[in-house]
Amino acid sequence: MRNAIAAEIDYRRAFQDAPVGQAIANNRMIRACNKAFADIFRGKPGEFTGTTFERLYPTHTHFESAGLRVGAMLTQDRAFSDDRVMRRLDGELFWVHVRGFTYTPKDPHRNTLWVFTELSSRQAKSDTIRGSLTPRERDIAALLIEGKTGKEAALSLGISPRTVDIYKTRLLRKYSVTNTPDLVQRLLTG
Repeated sequence: MRNAIAAEIDYRRAFQDAPVGQAIANNRMIRACNKAFADIFRGKPGEFTGTTFERLYPTHTHFESAGLRVGAMLTQDRAFSDDRVMRRLDGELFWVHVRGFTYTPKDPHRNTLWVFTELSSRQAKSDTIRGSLTPRERDIAALLIEGKTGKEAALSLGISPRTVDIYKTRLLRKYSVTNTPDLVQRLLTG
């Protein structure tokens, strides 16, 4: 009975139709991704195949440091999970929950499976500092990571610069830092 059910399931179609973004990678190169992944990053599945994850990170430095940190976790636990800021193909920064698994813990990036879920106000908050950010704090944090000033962030969000300052002050306190560059660094490396 079990084999009959398995024979009826088209696993490629299940991968493509999954309601969460998924990507299969070899050495941080995307080999396949589903429609939900492409939608999250505002592209088409074919635009990602054969490219590295680097263009989906805010900076090259962030891509490199995340690779080292995640690789160590995959080697130890075979799995990884966190909330992070990533970049869509149109350049917009946004928050996403990332889960990953390696099939090759001795060479952690060689064969991996990744699941991406865009964070929104409808989802439950996690226990991490990043997970405890409000949707407005996430919006402002993403704009600060892009290098926008308070006034530019206010203009982008259609709010007053004073409101941006209030949220920025909250972020500085949450991350126990005293200036914007240190805040951006903490947001990116968490």
